[in-house]
Amino acid sequence: MSDLLAIETRELSKRFGEVRANDAINLQVKAGTVHGIVGENGAGKSTLLKMLFGFYQPDNGDILIDGDFVHLANPSGAMDHGVGMVHQHFMLVEPFTVLENIMLGAEGGRNLEEGKARARAALTDLEEKFGFDLPLDEPVENLPVGVRQRAEILKALYKGAKTLILDEPTAVLTPQECDQLFELVKLLRAQGNTVLFVTHKLHEIMAITDDVTVIRAGKLIATRKTSETSAADLAELMVGAKVSRQVSREDKTNRQSRLELKNVSAFNGQGHAALKGVSLQVKDGEVLGIAGVAGNGQTELLEVITGLRRISDGSIEFSGLTIADKSTVTDPITLRQKGMAHVAEDRLKTGVVESMSAKENIMLGYQTEDEFVSIGVLKLKNIEARAGACFETQDVRPRNIDLPIGSFSGGNQQKIVIARELAQSPQLMVIGQPTRGVDIGAVTKIHDQITELRNDGKALLVVSADLDELLAISDRIAVMCEGEITGVMRVEDADEKTLGLMMAGQKIDTSKGLAGNAPSEPSTAPTGGSL
Repeated sequence: MSDLLAIETRELSKRFGEVRANDAINLQVKAGTVHGIVGENGAGKSTLLKMLFGFYQPDNGDILIDGDFVHLANPSGAMDHGVGMVHQHFMLVEPFTVLENIMLGAEGGRNLEEGKARARAALTDLEEKFGFDLPLDEPVENLPVGVRQRAEILKALYKGAKTLILDEPTAVLTPQECDQLFELVKLLRAQGNTVLFVTHKLHEIMAITDDVTVIRAGKLIATRKTSETSAADLAELMVGAKVSRQVSREDKTNRQSRLELKNVSAFNGQGHAALKGVSLQVKDGEVLGIAGVAGNGQTELLEVITGLRRISDGSIEFSGLTIADKSTVTDPITLRQKGMAHVAEDRLKTGVVESMSAKENIMLGYQTEDEFVSIGVLKLKNIEARAGACFETQDVRPRNIDLPIGSFSGGNQQKIVIARELAQSPQLMVIGQPTRGVDIGAVTKIHDQITELRNDGKALLVVSADLDELLAISDRIAVMCEGEITGVMRVEDADEKTLGLMMAGQKIDTSKGLAGNAPSEPSTAPTGGSL
């Protein structure tokens, strides 16, 4: 391992209005290492990355690459200096082939076929060097997420990257795809490349990095050798205080069914089948987690349960009443009045109205309740009291209920939405991505609140892209792939490998798991998706 620095920043600062996003950051990334960067949401990680890749220009300070002072006017300038970035949301043109995407912007002249031939030869060498095996002539839209990510990495290497910035690289991967990514990162390091690995999953930092830097409130708090720290220490550095769980899970018996889906099918907005014969049951006093790679029907599942999308077949029962079948549609307001609360997975699209104030958003969905309105006139004092209590309970910052909700960070917006739904003491909580965009301290609080509701006898259905989260809070986990339930397991029987196989489409016979024994081998026999 070399003592040479691939990237160094000196007093690097960036301000947006009154907000100091980066404050005199002194970062040192050794060449040929994997360097982790962690911090709460809003800590300044994204701002730092964007300056290192030329998206933003620093207000003060310097960037050095391989020991030389550089001015990165744009991403092309960063690539010219050997810095590549793989974004969390891939920058690929889906109808183009892998080869065409990799060549894009570097076609090599007017004769495209000659350029393709040269690119193919160069890519063959790179694939051999780094162990890639990509279908260069396959359209990207036909490829799974893990292969798309490898195409992004190969594209950066093809364009000369010696230092790779990986931004939340495992957010959309199955556990098996994560393992493949880690092997690739290790190979990159072995070949002398440098990797900046940015993630909120501390166990990944501990598994893959050589050094780790913690950023908090725009400041670089500490850099540690990974071998000399722990996930608990890093969490404390990120938050500024110890992070601990205090709520225990109580055993529940004689639980009644609160929500039941029977062979539910539904179409998405493009007219394609999004749900295919889904059968699920959620009981009082339990958390049913829904796992799966994004885009496999989870969004439509949430929508049909909460009255936002019609079903094409099957039925849904809530508290013993049919709320949806071929001829029945129940609107979200009615469902809320019956005791169903909903935390939308896309809060800006369906959870809040950005232009409205925080206090107005806190009564959304409940604006017809007597507590908030009388003869068509809003009870402003009651609304303000509820908003103030929600802000205190969830530690929303800043403590200004009159600000437009769009002025708050994503994490604080999520806190407001969760506080709004919890305030109604629902019988059923339907939650999409409960901690997306939320810092580690708030994650602990939200998980504790979910557990408290469960211990209080409430039913909860939670969709999350984070397997660790589901394993921490769920009683059972159902896995979705291509609109179907590929299996359901009690959490004590579940492991990431089996869940990953199910996320990739392997159907598992869950009868043993439900009886108390983990399935020994995956079965190809369809389960019908029933619980």
